[in-house]
Amino acid sequence: MSPAAAAFKTDSKLERILSQGDFAVTAEIGPPKSASSKGVRSNAAMMKDVTDGQNLTDNQTAIVRLSSLAASVHVKEAGGEPIMQMVCRDRNRIAMQSDILGAYSLGIRNLVCLSGDHQSFGNQQTAKNVYDIDSIQLINMVRRMRDDHVLLSGEEIKVAPPKMYIGAAANPFADPFEFRVLRLEKKINAGADFIQTQCVFDLERFARFMELVVKRGLDKRVHILAGVTPAKSDKALRYMKTVPGMMVPDSLIERMAKAENKEEEGLNIAVETIKAMRQIPGVHGVHIMAIAWESAVPVIAERAGLLPRPAIREETAQAAPAEGKKTAD
Repeated sequence: MSPAAAAFKTDSKLERILSQGDFAVTAEIGPPKSASSKGVRSNAAMMKDVTDGQNLTDNQTAIVRLSSLAASVHVKEAGGEPIMQMVCRDRNRIAMQSDILGAYSLGIRNLVCLSGDHQSFGNQQTAKNVYDIDSIQLINMVRRMRDDHVLLSGEEIKVAPPKMYIGAAANPFADPFEFRVLRLEKKINAGADFIQTQCVFDLERFARFMELVVKRGLDKRVHILAGVTPAKSDKALRYMKTVPGMMVPDSLIERMAKAENKEEEGLNIAVETIKAMRQIPGVHGVHIMAIAWESAVPVIAERAGLLPRPAIREETAQAAPAEGKKTAD
């Protein structure tokens, strides 16, 4: 069981799955560009028994969508385990802390801290960004709220501090390559409990990244979930190759181009990638980002041998700390 936990920091189901040594599976649900909860709830119902947590993105690609907080509540009400994302682009520290307290009060126990896509990527490019604090400072702020029971100002949280299980992102494919592990370590030092990586197509590069992670002992300090994105076509892969910070081998694009059933081939590639990831030291799970293709998640999970999902063992459940009490790191 690695990294081991002497005591649980939260009552997150995801924390318990990872802490008991099981290979975790999370997936992404994209909130709609509307006020409808129907799609979010149906996707949560579909995923709740095949994944251990469901990420709700926060206005991804800087496009206005149903808020990640509201979407997380819908997932919880549908029986899922929401993993709320929060970006630094749109809020100052006052709004962030307020939303963290609000999310916890509504039963949300997992939070992924991100910088956020620059507004120039979205459809409202004249919007002003905020970036009052960066993602590493956000991680540390949430950790202080949880463990030290203080706001960023130093004011004490006297009742019910937000005991969030803290997540962050890592990109093994951005340059300079060696700096990626150092940035990961900064996020761990700030308080990250689990990491979800950029989607992996280049397994060789990812394996080299994980070698450096293991060499520094970071896999003993944080749970790493490798990102997987099933592609529907070679056109989609060609587009992803143009995105900064992503690497898609030409061999995969050629394979997809030759396939008669491209969606089926995309599923096959995702399954093969997951099976390869399970053999890489230091990988504790996968994060499936089936962008606008959520129905692929159960198929991938089944074909990759990830089902049935493990139950929380009785001794693990009993170890959960009572809400409102300070626990050890």
